[in-house]
Amino acid sequence: MRPLIRALVACSVACCIPLPLAATQSKLDGYWELRVPNPSGDGTFRDTYFQLLRHGGDVHGALIRWHYTIPIVGTLHHGVLHFATQPPASAPRWRQKPITFDGAFSHGKLSLSMEIGGRAYRGDVLRVTEDATQPPKPLPLPALHDVPDNGLARTPPMGWNSWNKFAGKVDDADVRAMADAMVSSGMSKAGYTYINIDDTWELGRDAAGNIVPNKKFPDMKALADYVHSKGLKMGIYSSPGPKTCALYEGSYGHVRQDAETYAKWGIDYLKYDLCTDLDIYKDDAATLQAIYQEMGEALQATHRPIVYSLCEYGRAEVWRGWGEKSGGNLWRTTGDIQDNWKSMDAIGFSQIKIAGYAKPGHWNDPDMLEIGNGGMTADEYRTHMSLWSMLAAPLIAGNDLRSMSNETKSILMNPEVIAIDQDPRFMPVTEVSHDGEIEVLMRPLHDGSVAVGIFNRGSVPAAGTFRLASLPAGFQGKRVSVRDLWRHGGVSIHKDRYTTTVPTHGVVMLRITAD
Repeated sequence: MRPLIRALVACSVACCIPLPLAATQSKLDGYWELRVPNPSGDGTFRDTYFQLLRHGGDVHGALIRWHYTIPIVGTLHHGVLHFATQPPASAPRWRQKPITFDGAFSHGKLSLSMEIGGRAYRGDVLRVTEDATQPPKPLPLPALHDVPDNGLARTPPMGWNSWNKFAGKVDDADVRAMADAMVSSGMSKAGYTYINIDDTWELGRDAAGNIVPNKKFPDMKALADYVHSKGLKMGIYSSPGPKTCALYEGSYGHVRQDAETYAKWGIDYLKYDLCTDLDIYKDDAATLQAIYQEMGEALQATHRPIVYSLCEYGRAEVWRGWGEKSGGNLWRTTGDIQDNWKSMDAIGFSQIKIAGYAKPGHWNDPDMLEIGNGGMTADEYRTHMSLWSMLAAPLIAGNDLRSMSNETKSILMNPEVIAIDQDPRFMPVTEVSHDGEIEVLMRPLHDGSVAVGIFNRGSVPAAGTFRLASLPAGFQGKRVSVRDLWRHGGVSIHKDRYTTTVPTHGVVMLRITAD
């Protein structure tokens, strides 16, 4: 029992005379579950657990979210119940959002509505045991060994994912429309291949334990067939935990079974998001490797080529080897990106120091692209695309492909920038210079040329310079040709350097070739 709840129970016991079971069931004291239908109407529910302890007209207790509790305080007068969460000041920002509950309690029956962020939710209230509020017990994990390379993702994967734009509102029609738009827009010809469904597609399990999609996705096999008919590939999402990050059905206890289901549906890509598994297992490299190894082996046992994307937010320095050993083709190296300059800038430039850990078939993943979602300027989105390409990061678009502006298309489908990302001979990006807000990066390419990015991380336009002396030894003493990859034209070198004005939060991206 948690310390907070233990203290509250001790107070309740000290102040009250124990009652027979029948009388206890008529009391407010105990554990409760509020089952609220998800707003999307997909047939799933959001479960909220709490403990209530009454002393006179006062109500205390805790909201229970498996690995943490939030104190609650309130009142019960004449059957009318009101209480609210009281998160401590030390709680993380995402736990600070207040939650209020209003309802009635009479003859052992509780009714409640819940309000979060100004929105009210109503559902069924059930009395439960303390065990029901706890995460399941750990299951045995496999002994560690290296999962063979599956031979996939020799260059960074390119495609689209539903989360950044649609989050929990994605459905079958949206996915079909994105596949259509990926072809009609020209993105598929530019190299974008995967149409990936993120969280909230799951309903639960049938009597045999097979994962079942919810009302938003009536026939996952038919959907995959449609995506394949467009010459594209389809991805799906799960978690090794009992629940996904959005608290839908995870793969816990059904890893091999889910892998077999994905293969039967025709899935080509799995994003496997750690989420609630952190409530059960230790957060260390060996444990995480075993967790991801279990699914890596299960996917390979299906004998279907399925790209394996580990979403573990860079925990335990996944890039140092355990991600590859568990069968991963790419692994998240950061927390979630947001559609703003501060987030993209911090994530992207933090990756330079670990760029050397990537290699064909095994890529660092600084999260999906936000290009076209409206939170940044065109110059900032060009920086986003340029930086991800210099890093050889996966290019997974996250916008609505049906309504792209010409400018968004020109950024996402710039063939010269994509060629840097997809260069067949991976060599890592390095920092050439860092002068104030101007940062210059360079990456050697398979044909002997080099890509150079001159980035302005500052809030005003600034002069940026690349010196030819920074080029690899093979360039020394030779004439060079320099091409601007965003302006699609050659530029002139003045003596031993190239200097240009770089817009606020912008980039000048070059490809330099020895003549």
